[in-house]
Amino acid sequence: MCKTNSTLVGKVVLITGGASGIGYEAAKNLAKRGARIILASRNVTKLIRARDSIEHITGNSNITYRRLDLASLESVRNFTTATLQSEHRLDVLINNAGALGLPDRLTDDGLNLTMQVNYFGAFLLTYLLLPLLRSSAPSRIINSSASSMYIGHIQFDHWNNINRYSDVEILANSKLAVSLMTAELTRRLKGTGVTANTFDPFVVRDTEILNNLPELTRNISKLFVNMVGQDKEDVGQQIAYLAADVSLESTSGVHYKFCKEWINHWLVSDRKLTRKLWQESKRVVKITAVEDWEENIV
Repeated sequence: MCKTNSTLVGKVVLITGGASGIGYEAAKNLAKRGARIILASRNVTKLIRARDSIEHITGNSNITYRRLDLASLESVRNFTTATLQSEHRLDVLINNAGALGLPDRLTDDGLNLTMQVNYFGAFLLTYLLLPLLRSSAPSRIINSSASSMYIGHIQFDHWNNINRYSDVEILANSKLAVSLMTAELTRRLKGTGVTANTFDPFVVRDTEILNNLPELTRNISKLFVNMVGQDKEDVGQQIAYLAADVSLESTSGVHYKFCKEWINHWLVSDRKLTRKLWQESKRVVKITAVEDWEENIV
């Protein structure tokens, strides 16, 4: 499934959540293709272990890592500043990191924790890196969504509320926001050589995504995942296919599952909604005048 002979020698790939799970598997696959890999995660110990493992397995020593905590807008800004200062190009941005079952609380930024980890952090990261992606075109943005998005809904006055949503509901809302953001990215980046697509990993065996759930729920969920889930190596290969295959260089605004074009959420066609989500997201993450490259384009 999703096999490609495409290489990425001379290309730079940044992948969030790259220290473990499907992010690690995708990074390993892309490293074998010759890419320079930037691993991003909040756990430095896991990042070092992942870097060393990928170097040993692939023979590619051009692997680096940077700490990134999506639950902190300051961390995202520090990460992007360091990346922009050290990297001359960025060919692929893979927003893979995500979480389920996080505490129902606000972050220090005043945002719903799950919404920030799964959406707002990725939005800010993507927005701040877009000038580099544009100057590196043709380049790609690949965003992780989920089937839960189909039951999600966006209410801008309430999307950061606590004590309002269940774990499944807030996950669904965050993943719907990702899909709407990607649709708006596709429209705003038309003609720039930067593409934006989403993928649904379905359910994946042997990852840490269920670790935050209560024990009983976690154990029941693991039984289901072990029965129907995909191997994380296979999902990593699917992500690598979207990142590398030459046939997808101009493909944008598509939702993928099992490496096939899949039915996207119907609201991605609502241009009024996606525009509002874009502007509200910029407001929520407090894009400054200096950061606002859209206003600074001559």
